[in-house]
Amino acid sequence: MIQTANMENKKGHSKALKAVFPGKYIQGENALHELPGLVRLLGSKGLILASPTVRRYIIPSCSFITADDSLSVEGFGGECCEPELKRIGDMITSRKIDIIIGMGGGKAIDTAKIAADRAGIPVIIVPTIASTDAPCSGCAVIYSGQGVFESVYYQKMNPQVVLVDMNVMANAPARFLVSGMGDALATWFEARSCDLTGSPNACGGYSTMAGLSLARLCYETLLLHGPSAKTGNENHRITPALNHIVEANILLSGLGFESSGLAAAHSIHNGLTALEETHAFYHGEKVAFGVLTGLHLTGAPPDEIDTVYAFCEKIGLPTTFNDIGIRNSSRDSLMKAALKACAPEEGIHHEAGKITPEKVLDAMISANAMGKSRKSGVSV
Repeated sequence: MIQTANMENKKGHSKALKAVFPGKYIQGENALHELPGLVRLLGSKGLILASPTVRRYIIPSCSFITADDSLSVEGFGGECCEPELKRIGDMITSRKIDIIIGMGGGKAIDTAKIAADRAGIPVIIVPTIASTDAPCSGCAVIYSGQGVFESVYYQKMNPQVVLVDMNVMANAPARFLVSGMGDALATWFEARSCDLTGSPNACGGYSTMAGLSLARLCYETLLLHGPSAKTGNENHRITPALNHIVEANILLSGLGFESSGLAAAHSIHNGLTALEETHAFYHGEKVAFGVLTGLHLTGAPPDEIDTVYAFCEKIGLPTTFNDIGIRNSSRDSLMKAALKACAPEEGIHHEAGKITPEKVLDAMISANAMGKSRKSGVSV
């Protein structure tokens, strides 16, 4: 049974339970056909911020978009960073755009969310890969132009619409789906930590029972349907399992993390971005290693650690430094990541006890050692 902690602030007054949700969530075959009607519902002049893949493969086959005079398409610059945000912001002003549509992967849709929030206009999110839980959330990550994590940006509202076309999802490379499962894998463990320590969520309150229940359902869905969903995706088939995992990656994880809170896994991801060799790997892949590190950091039960390693191994998520490109695993090199993971503003401090860079470094090394031993068949 899910129970939330009864938290009080320093003055002894109860702090509110808070949860946030997108205005609409629509998932199904050919769901993209609903876009023009949704745009007309919320505005009159829309700008589609499209990733290169979207511009090349999706937009040309959508006559209902290309023939719509109220919609224009602009290519995404590749990084959710301040120069790109300024470019899009200037475009919104000069073209008198009153609704923006973010179409593509995590960084493209984060850019659309932030640009819309700064301009005070609605945003529709059309993820084309289920690689992160970013689509439903009211926060986004800003990176440097070189891809190093800089800050989290909180919007005034969550997206007005999240539109998920399963035909698009089924034809995306399976690596994206697997990465999304890595991101979603963190949801329950971080939610659980925040609840146990009475730490606030991204909404400025404490988790509701709904938030915790969705976070737990996310984890259970991954274990039950993850391998089958990957197989369906690899064969470009819309199976029940694929539907369940797309929903888990985008909706359950999105609602779960934002309404219940972040902890070690995402902070360790942010730390890993300090190591240039990890930049070729996806957000969820690094988060998955962060989950494993977090389990070692917090002294999780051996059977739980075994279950999570086995899941990662079965679907192809990283379990070693080598899996995320780290060849130089010296303590000095890894300490850069550990220090960044323990920055004062990071969610890793929502874990129980005092968290230090030294403890994080040791947990990273332990996570890698167990991953290597399992790959070689040597028990630890």
